[in-house]
This record gives sequence, C-alpha cells and structure tokens, in this order.
Amino acid sequence: MRTTEETLLVKRPNEKSEAVTMRDVATQSGFSPATVSIVLNNAPLARYIAPATKKRIEETAKKLGYRPNVMARFLRSKRSHSIGVLFFDITDPFCTLIMRGVENALYQVSYLAIFADAHNQRNRFERYLELLLERHVEGLIVVANWLFVDIHVLADLSKRNIPSATIGWELTGDNISSVMVDNETGARLALEHLYQLGHRKIVFIRGPKMLIDSAPRWRGIQKFAHGAGLEIDSGLVLQLPDSLDPNSSFESGYRYTEGLLEQKKKFTAVMAFDDLTALGAIRALTKAGVKVPEHCSVTGFDDVALSALAAPSLTTVRQPMEAMGELAVNIVMEGINAALEKREWNVVNQKMNPELVIRDSTRAVSLKGSDD
Repeated sequence: MRTTEETLLVKRPNEKSEAVTMRDVATQSGFSPATVSIVLNNAPLARYIAPATKKRIEETAKKLGYRPNVMARFLRSKRSHSIGVLFFDITDPFCTLIMRGVENALYQVSYLAIFADAHNQRNRFERYLELLLERHVEGLIVVANWLFVDIHVLADLSKRNIPSATIGWELTGDNISSVMVDNETGARLALEHLYQLGHRKIVFIRGPKMLIDSAPRWRGIQKFAHGAGLEIDSGLVLQLPDSLDPNSSFESGYRYTEGLLEQKKKFTAVMAFDDLTALGAIRALTKAGVKVPEHCSVTGFDDVALSALAAPSLTTVRQPMEAMGELAVNIVMEGINAALEKREWNVVNQKMNPELVIRDSTRAVSLKGSDD
C-alpha cells in the first residue's frame, strides 16, 4: 500500500503558495489518506476501489489543484519517465522532423523528452551525456553525424542497462540499436530517375568522406551505372569536404557548380549528395543563366523543408525522418519495458525505405542542355 504524500506548491488567488497534499484531498473527499494514495497513484489495489469512490477522489484532487510530486514519485519508483535525446547540431535541417517524430512518439507513452544540442563539440556531447545520466533518463536516443566516429562512450551504456538507439549511424557490435535510411537504394532511385529522363552527362557531388551516408550512396550510384552501361565521367565527380557546419554544403554546391560552368564543362544534370548541396547548385546555375530544369536537372537527398519551398521545387529522395524518430522511440521503449519485465530484448539495426519525390527541378534532357 502506498501512503507517501505527494505534494506540489500551488498558488490560489490572493493567497500565498501552499502545499496541496493527499491528506488535503482525503479531508475534502471524505476518504482515508490510504485510499486517496491508492487512487491517485493508480496502485495495483486501485482495481478493488469502487468507480464512484475513484471519481470523487479524482474530482476533488482536480478541484484543489493537486498534482503529484514528480521527485517523490521518482524516489519511490526509481523511474524518471524521461528519455534523453542528444543532437550533434540541432541547426541541421535533417534534425527538425526527427525531433518531431521523437517528441510525438514519447508523448503517446507519457514520457518526457530531454533535448540536448552538442553543437558538434565532443566535450559538450560527453558532458550532456553525463548530465542526462545524472538525471536518470530511462533511455537515450542520439541523432548522429560524422563526428560520431570518434565517440565510443555510448558503448558503456549497455553496462548501465540503459536502452539506447542512434539515428543516422550504426555502431559495430551488439550494444546499441540504430535506425537509418537505406542510402544505397535512395541514390539508385535518384540516378535511375535521371537516366530514364535521358541524362547521360551527370555531375555527381559526393558526400564528405567521414559521413557514414556517403559510401553507400556512392555505391548505389556505381551499381546502377554499371548495370545500365552509364559511363561516369571522373571530371564531373566532386566531393564535399568534411565540415562541422551542416549548412556548408550549400556553399560547396554553389562553388563546385560555378567552377564547372567556368571550366565550360558539359553536363545536363547535377545529382547532389543532399538537398542543401542541390540548392547551392541551383543558385549557381541560375546566376549563370542556366535554367533549371529546362537546361539542367538537379536532384537532392533528404527532403528537408526547404526542398518543397524552393523555386523550382526540388526533386529529391525523401528520408522518412519523422518515422525514423518514432521508430527509435519504439525501440528504446521496448528495451525499457523488457527491463521492467525482466526479460531479454535484442538490439535492432533497422533500415527504412527511402522515397523518390519528383518535383519541378528535373525533366527530360533537352537539346539546349545536351553536351553537343
């Protein structure tokens, strides 16, 4: 039987702040403190209490403004009902919908998300991780980027029995779950689209070497090209530099495309590593008087919010980012529930299917945009 009195300081009109306790609810409702405690804590014995009694107690608690003391509840149950969510850089457009998916999924199960932004700094990441653990989060979700390759501290979480999942990065071993998009398939979809439109002279702007998405996307391009007999011109293959600034790809896309135009390179399409790179390429093409898509088609990857708002709107490969956030929560919650029920659970490495979103930045190759 639970008899701990949980309290909250509330302020009534024209009154000083005072504690509303379970004993206050008991006095006002006419029931014993023990009965009130059972009802308001939804204790196992609550199923034996008459519905009319429950209703009266709950209505009295609401009228008085009673709220449970979260700290008291935690001290009793050792459960914080919170999940730590660590971002490496929350200004990255990739993170926005992931955050929405995580928050929405946690809301559905009455868990609180504690968000932290590492600003792409390893020391900040490690400090935030310590702070989250000090606050006894029951699980952890990390939205990762290429900096993550140098951080192994998460491997210790399994020793603490804290279910964890990464989004955008898959760790070796069997300690941490992960959620990723199938990058190889996504790149194949984009190149297949351009190929079917008749494009053969294609600029490829590859991702940074250290970013985990880069290699599988390039692999998807090479596999499709090999199968279709498409020759990849090495003079039209460029690679984004490693950078801590998620918005730097826009500037790189602009500079690279501008450089190719200044060199009088012939091409009818640009296949960019991500949406910001693609938008930078479109800016350079437009500035040079090359119309998109009439003279040159452009594709991106991710489908960040700007993609649909750009002029022209961007054809891209959509990562189901909101669904990825929701899936990461589901994986972590399964681990939490399994631990509470004292049963085994397995690490999950889930790849989600991408989707080609065709908009206004691509069209069939034209004579004016061809390489003749």
